[in-house]
Formats: sequence, structure tokens, C-alpha cells
Amino acid sequence: MPQSQPQPEPRPQQSPAERPGPVSRVDVQLGERSYSVHVGPGARNLLPEVVAVLGARRAAIVTARPPETVPDPGVPSTVIPVRDGERHKTLATVEDLCRRFTAFGITRHDVVVSCGGGTTTDTAGLAAALHHRGVPVIHLPTTLLAQVDASVGGKTAVNLPEGKNLVGAYWQPAAVLCDTTYLETLPAEEWTNGYGEIARCHFIGAGDLRGLAVHEQVTASLRLKASVVSADERDTGRRHILNYGHTLGHALETATGFAVRHGVGVAIGTVFAGRLALALGRITAGRAEEHAQVVRDYGLPGALPADADPAVLITLMRRDKKAAGDGLAFVLDGPHGAELVPGVPEDVVRRVLDGMPRQGGPAKP
Repeated sequence: MPQSQPQPEPRPQQSPAERPGPVSRVDVQLGERSYSVHVGPGARNLLPEVVAVLGARRAAIVTARPPETVPDPGVPSTVIPVRDGERHKTLATVEDLCRRFTAFGITRHDVVVSCGGGTTTDTAGLAAALHHRGVPVIHLPTTLLAQVDASVGGKTAVNLPEGKNLVGAYWQPAAVLCDTTYLETLPAEEWTNGYGEIARCHFIGAGDLRGLAVHEQVTASLRLKASVVSADERDTGRRHILNYGHTLGHALETATGFAVRHGVGVAIGTVFAGRLALALGRITAGRAEEHAQVVRDYGLPGALPADADPAVLITLMRRDKKAAGDGLAFVLDGPHGAELVPGVPEDVVRRVLDGMPRQGGPAKP
């Protein structure tokens, strides 16, 4: 008697479709791996159309949001609830997802749909990359940070106790649907978290996005990232600029047990990058101050936590994927714009860290 196929789990009745609005399209040009990012109110409702184009037979919906916020994909589906947050971005979570995919019968002819913040798109993306050596994935990012950065570009990774994003793979999505109506219910801290990524775009080619509507800020950030990823998919050159502010930012996240959120860490790292570039003679004092001003204008902190230990932060930054044997590496501003600067002496990094303002304390020169 042939083995029966797993049956789809019942899904809650979804809310009425939102009234369609203006949706922008940003294309990531990668040959056979090219895909589109759709930005605007109601973009999520393109899901069944994208699934149909893929020819998927089944869908595994990995969601950190209520299941009814994900449109019916138009094929039999199973809902796998997960939780956003760096503490859940682990290999154990990836294993659990892959086992759930297997139980439902997901193969390369099917699709994984992620719905949630950047940690969910990262974890679901890595699980899709590993399961059957690659299952198509569609991202429905629901936070500002995930929409402007994490869901696009194909980098998927999870954390180890020793550091952030140390285990991962490149796995480009089949599509990204950035429905800006997801942002309407975000708490204040999630807006702050997302604006850290938008602020650093000021120094890597996006121009001044302050004062624009959020739809325009998201679209401009994505156009920049799409152009960079299209030119350098595997981080061998220009794509390094997307890590502006991230080296110290990631170290702060790990050192504080993720009490410092990603976008906040990137904002502090952006201020630090300006100060470090000044210390190395790459930019003027006025340009370094511009880093602090832009971060302030987005309502973000630019000071280190009061108890941050420079020695611990330097140890963590040595583990950064960009670090080389001859010293630390940072993406820094300079005469030719942002670029990767390897071999930065640790004594200079320590001096700049020591001179950074501390939260709750006076600013240092």
C-alpha cells in the first residue's frame, strides 16, 4: 500500500485583503538567481502569484506573526510558528525547521515562506538553503530593519555562543514582499532598530534620506543594496560597504547578550566608524561629526553602553568575518567613499573606543 502524503494543517481564515496601494519594484540582477523586491501597502497579497510562477506544490510558512497575517499561498500549506530574536537564531532552530519541512513533505519543488523580522528571515532562509540542498524561499519581512536590509541579498546565518552570524550560507530568495502596512503596529524600539540601518546608508551611497516618507526610505535603501549585491553577490569586494558600522555593532550585540539590538549597535558602530576614520586621517573632523549628527537625527544613540569593556569588544571584533591576520578590518569613510580598510592597528582602535561617549556620561572630544 503506498505511503500517504502528509496532509496540510488547517489555516485560520485570513483577514479581508487590504486595498491595494502604490507598490514599488526593485530588481536584484543576478542572472538565473535574479528576483524582485516589492515595496508598498498590500505587497504581501502578491504571494499566491509568486508561488504560482514558481510552480510550487506545497508551502511551509515559517512565521513569527499571527498566521492570518500571511495570505493564503494558493497551495496546500503548513504553518510553523517561530519567535523573532537573536536568542532563537540558532542551529537548533534550523534543525527543528528542517524536520518540520520533512514531516510535511517539502522538497525542491515546493517553497518556504518566511514572515517576521530579520532573525526569522535569516533562520528560515538558512533552513531553506540546507533542506534538500536548497528549497525556494519567499520573504515577507514585517519589521523596518528586515525590510531595509535583512530580507534582501541572500545572506542567511545563525549565531553561535562565540559570535553572531558565524554559520550561514548564501541563498537568494525567489522574491521579497515588503508590505509597509506591517510596520503600522511596530513598537517604538523596532522603529529605532530599523533606522540604524537607514542611518548608515547615508555614508555608503544612498544620499540623505532624512525627512522622507518611510516608503521612500525603504525603497531607496533597497535600491542601494540591490545595486551592490548585483555587482558583488559573494562579498568579495564592493559588498563590504554594506557592513558599515556592523563590526562594532555585532560585537556590542554579542557582548551584551543582545541587550543592544542590531540597529542600535549599527548606529553606535557608525559613530565609531566616523571617529576611527578621523583617527586614521581618512576624513575631516567635520565629516566625523556628520556621522554623529545623522545618527542623532534618526533618534538613535551614538554612545557606548556605560559598562562596555573595550578589551572584550576588540576580542569579539577579531572574530569578524572581515578580519585578517595583520589586524582588525573595518569599513570606513575616506577620500574615495566607504571601503574596506584591513590591518587597522589595535592600539588605534582601543584609543578610539576609550574616547567614545558613554551612555549616561558626558561626550568626550
